[in-house]
This record gives sequence, structure tokens and C-alpha cells, in this order.
Amino acid sequence: MTISLNWLRQYIDTDLSAEEIADMLTSLGLEVEGMEEVESIKGGLKGVVIGEVLEAKKHPNADRLSLTRVNIGKDEPLQIVCGAPNVAAGQKVPVALVGTTLYPSDGEP
Repeated sequence: MTISLNWLRQYIDTDLSAEEIADMLTSLGLEVEGMEEVESIKGGLKGVVIGEVLEAKKHPNADRLSLTRVNIGKDEPLQIVCGAPNVAAGQKVPVALVGTTLYPSDGEP
């Protein structure tokens, strides 16, 4: 039988890791044959946070870019150069932090 860790967490209140839960189940006589990680998005979303656009203005040296200030919950907002023509103050946007790798839906980064 395959059991989702998210489903299991609906019924048990624990901060144990998946491996610790597997060990506990095995010690109770319920054999855990294996575990697999399923990602709905290749590479996951590690390093991606939600930010709020505080300000968006045209880039002074590029017609198709905007300069934005984005609050991601840190002390200072980030200045981000954005190519989206519809970016505006007040929007909630995904922000890939420095070092984050984003994968296209059909291949390598």
C-alpha cells in the first residue's frame, strides 16, 4: 500500500521527518518497503518566496524592462529588474532568490 506523508500528517501531529516516521512504523511492525519523493514541479520550489511589489517604474535605459522594489519579508526590499509588462505595485509575485535554479517544464535549466 502506498501512503502519502501529507495524508499521514493529517492524522498524526508530529514534526518527525519522513525517515523517522518510517523507522517508527517499522518498529511497530508495519513494514516500510521504501520511500519516494514526488515533485509536481521539477526541482521543486526551494529558494522561491512570495514577495509584494512596492514600486514599479520604467527602466531608464531599457524600453521593455521595469525597475521594481519587492518586499520579501527582510529588513530591506529587493531591487529587481523585471521584464513583465504588467508588473504593478501591490501585486504578490514569486521571487527566485540568488542561487535558485528554475527548470523549464520540458528540459534542463
